[in-house]
Amino acid sequence: MRHLLVRGLALAGALLLAACAQAPLAPQAVTLLHDELFPPPAVRPDPAEVFALSPEMLRFAEASLPVSTAFRDRRRELIDALYKPGYLRLTYDSEVTRTARQAFEDRTGNCLSLVIMTAAFAKHLGLPVQFQSVVLDESYTRNGDITFAAGHVNVVLGRPGPQDPNNAHLLTIDFLPPEQLRGQRARPIEESTVVAMFMNNRAAESLAAGLVGQSYWWAREALHADPAFLPAVNTLGVIYTRAGRSAEAEAALRHVLERDRENTNALANLARLLRREGRTAEAADLEQQLAQVQPFPPFWYSDQARAALERGEFAEARDLLRRELRRQPYQHEVHFLLALAYAGLKQMPAATRHMAQAMENSPTRNQQSLYGAKLAALKALRVH
Repeated sequence: MRHLLVRGLALAGALLLAACAQAPLAPQAVTLLHDELFPPPAVRPDPAEVFALSPEMLRFAEASLPVSTAFRDRRRELIDALYKPGYLRLTYDSEVTRTARQAFEDRTGNCLSLVIMTAAFAKHLGLPVQFQSVVLDESYTRNGDITFAAGHVNVVLGRPGPQDPNNAHLLTIDFLPPEQLRGQRARPIEESTVVAMFMNNRAAESLAAGLVGQSYWWAREALHADPAFLPAVNTLGVIYTRAGRSAEAEAALRHVLERDRENTNALANLARLLRREGRTAEAADLEQQLAQVQPFPPFWYSDQARAALERGEFAEARDLLRRELRRQPYQHEVHFLLALAYAGLKQMPAATRHMAQAMENSPTRNQQSLYGAKLAALKALRVH
C-alpha cells in the first residue's frame, strides 16, 4: 500500500505516513510541539479508531468467515471474502486515507487503508500479523502546490500456532501489481508505525485542503505514535511554515537533518524557508547539498515538458517525458502528458496507449473517469 510524503512547490514541505500508539515522546520531540499555536481540533484524532471493527464488520466476519474445526487456510478465506469478485469487491482510491471501518463502509481505500482493514480482520481471526515497509522506486503525485512522495507498506499473515522459524507458512498481502514489487526490499515495522503513517497521511491530506490547524493535530498524533518517525517531524515543519511560524518550522526541519543529512524533503523545505527569510547564503548551501543528492527535483522533466507542450514542441516534450517516465514508470500525470505529446505528433496508437496507462495508474476514481473520457475521445479520433 502507499503512504505519502509531501514536498511543497512553494512554501510546502514533505510529509510521510507514520504510525500510531500512545508511546511517550522523546524529550527532543516534545520541544517541537506547540499546541498553543493552534485552536483545538473539532474532532481529536483517535488512534484506537484506526484498526477498530464496526458491528457491520463483525457481522460480515461471522457470516463469511465462520469458525470451523476442519483444517482450512483462514488467511486465504479472508482474502477471498474481502477481495474476490462477488463479495465486497473493494476498489482502490487514494483520495483520502480511511480507517478500517471507513474502508469497509465505503468499499474502497488507498493501499494503506486496505492494509489496515485486512490486518484488522486478520487480528480478529487470531492470525499473526506483521507489517512491512517496502522500498520502491521514487514515485510522486501533486495536489496544488504540494508534492506527495509515495511510500509503500504491505502486510504478512501467519498461521495460528507455534512460530515458524523458516517462515514457510507466511502469506504476504500486497495491493500493488507484482511487476512493481519485483526485486524490492522490505523491512518489518511496528503497528505503531503504521498508525503513525495513517495519522501523517491525514495531516498531509488536511494540509492539501488548506486546513493547517487540523493538520497539526494529525501530525502531533503521528509523533505521539512514533517519536522516531522523521517524516512526521518533516510534516510538522511544513505545517509551521504554512502557519507563518518560521522559527518552529526551522527547528523541526533541522531536527530531521540532524538525524538524516541527506533527507531530500527536509533539505528542500528548509532551503525554501531560509531563502524566503532572506538568509540566502544558508539557503544556497542547502541547495548545493540537495543538488548532490537529487540533481533533478520531482517532476522537473514533466514541468519542462509541459512548457514545451505549450510552445507546440511536441518532440521535445516527448523526450523529456520519457526521461521522467524512467524515474516514475507508474505516474499517471506523466503518462497523460506523454499521451498529449504523441497526439501532437499525430502518433495516435502511442497516444492511446499512454492515456490508457494514465487511467490505469490514476489514484482516484474521479481521475480515472476523467482519463477514461479522454481515452474514449482519442479512440474516436483514431476511428475517424
